[in-house]
Amino acid sequence: MSSVNTVTEQLTRAGQAIEHDSFAIIDAEVGPHGYAPEQWPIVRRMIHANADFEFNGLTDFHPDAVEAGIQALLRGGSAVVADVEMICSGLSQPRLAHFGVRTHQFISDPDVIEAAKAEDTTRAVQAMRKAARLGLLRGAIVGIGNAPTALIELVRLIREEGVRPALVVGMPVGFVSAAESKDLMAEVNEVPWIVIRGRKGGSTLVVAAIHALLSLAEARQRAGQVG
Repeated sequence: MSSVNTVTEQLTRAGQAIEHDSFAIIDAEVGPHGYAPEQWPIVRRMIHANADFEFNGLTDFHPDAVEAGIQALLRGGSAVVADVEMICSGLSQPRLAHFGVRTHQFISDPDVIEAAKAEDTTRAVQAMRKAARLGLLRGAIVGIGNAPTALIELVRLIREEGVRPALVVGMPVGFVSAAESKDLMAEVNEVPWIVIRGRKGGSTLVVAAIHALLSLAEARQRAGQVG
């Protein structure tokens, strides 16, 4: 069996060359760094997504995060639950389909909007609660790139209601509660997480991190190391 990724690579040789050259440039410009070998491909792809080298240092990992994400993908049929549609739209459907992954987001559902109005909360809070009610958070990769309130609510669900995602990719961007929400997530021991410290973040970075996990999962799969 080939050890070269095919599903999670760019579809053309030209595209592959550009991406690989970009990664090589990032490696050269970053030089030595403090990330483990399994963590660095995620940080590198995040840097590649927006040419911001500050993510070398701002990105923080629970010790079990990368392995938890890989195993969730290799099990097949896992869900990706996102706070906004942009994450679902940005993820490669062929790459997700290879692992039987389906995406879910509820931010614009009428019942979510009505509940947010009735309880004077945000749609993001109600969307996380709906995902929990539907049982979608259990064993899922949860990606939050826009709404700090979604991440804060997810922490509450983990601590108070025993919700257990496989991995939380918590990267909301902004000025109100964004940094605080990620610091709160990083205090959680029950569930692995990847966060960006401070105000920076965004849906593009969540997509980049999940694409990196998909690539790592395919490499593991092809190397015959599943499980």
